[in-house]
Amino acid sequence: MTTVLIADDNSVVRAVVREMLTGDIAVVAEAANGAEALELARRHRPDVTLLDHRMPVRDGLSVVGAISTHSRVLMLTRSADDRTVLDAVRSGAIGFLVHGQFGPAELLHAVRAVAGGESHLSPSAARVLVAAVRQAPPRHGLSQREAEVMDLIARGLSNGDIAGTLVLSSKTVENHVNRIFAKLGVTSRAGAIRRWDT
Repeated sequence: MTTVLIADDNSVVRAVVREMLTGDIAVVAEAANGAEALELARRHRPDVTLLDHRMPVRDGLSVVGAISTHSRVLMLTRSADDRTVLDAVRSGAIGFLVHGQFGPAELLHAVRAVAGGESHLSPSAARVLVAAVRQAPPRHGLSQREAEVMDLIARGLSNGDIAGTLVLSSKTVENHVNRIFAKLGVTSRAGAIRRWDT
């Protein structure tokens, strides 16, 4: 059974999404804002959190990173503007679906894929990410995966939390961290963060 938390401030949207989730998927909780979503993710540790980005109290983007330490995050939003997609993925979301661009079958497929650690993106979100990768020069000589790890280090995540977020082994994360330190010319996380922010 795959467990799911639905976080959206619109109760009608939550009801529609809940109706789509059938079979081996169980909705364990619903949240109407980002603060509730974070609290419920900590309490229930669902396999997947379906997270809207525009919500009151705390918006979805402000809690993606924290939620992703407890649950894999699939953004489920009405907008796929470049900044929203990039911020969500950089913060820890591994899936991104846009309302109006998927039906029940794709939502079920996306939830199962994300629960298994795979990415799943609406076409518009995928285009944003492809364009960003093509345009972005390597930062400080780090590979894309090393940059992802460094972003999580900069957000204060431990190696164990990084392993869970990126679905990697602890040893693989440790190897990435060692290579990052070598490339940045530092010997500590604090030093790496200072170098990363310059």
